[in-house]
Amino acid sequence: MATTINPYLTFTGKCEEAFNFYKSVFGGDFAFVGRFKDMPPQEGMPPMPAEAADMLMHISLPIGGGVLMGSDTCEGWGPSLTVGNNITISINATNKEDADRLFNGLSAGGHVTMPMSDTFWGAYFGMFTDKFGINWMVNFDKNSPS
Repeated sequence: MATTINPYLTFTGKCEEAFNFYKSVFGGDFAFVGRFKDMPPQEGMPPMPAEAADMLMHISLPIGGGVLMGSDTCEGWGPSLTVGNNITISINATNKEDADRLFNGLSAGGHVTMPMSDTFWGAYFGMFTDKFGINWMVNFDKNSPS
C-alpha cells in the first residue's frame, strides 16, 4: 500500500448535510460515520457540549482512488472554524516509521496540536499546523493490510 493524501473538510454542524450532498453527486457509500457521542471521554479534554453529541466526529466517502473525509467542530470545544482553516490534508502512511518520518518532517517549525499516538479507533495518529499555516493529519491504520 502506498502513502496517500486526502482532503479533510471541517464544518460547524453542517458536515452530515454536506456529505449527503457530496454522496448524491459522487455516488458510493460512506466507509465510516462516527458521532461525537460515540467517542469515549478523553483525559484533559473538557466535557463535550450536549449540542455536539449528534455532530459528526468523522465521516469518509471513497471517491475514485481517494477518500473525502470530514467532521464537525463545536465552538469552545474544538478549534474555531473560519474559511481557510476548514481544510486539512490527511496523509495515510504505509507504516508507523513512515508516519513518524512524515509527521516530524512536515511539522518542523510548525505547531503540533496532537502528537503522534495510538488512538481509540485503532490508528497511530497526530495533527499539526506546518510553518506555512497548513493543517495536516498523519495516520497509520494499524489494522489495515500492508
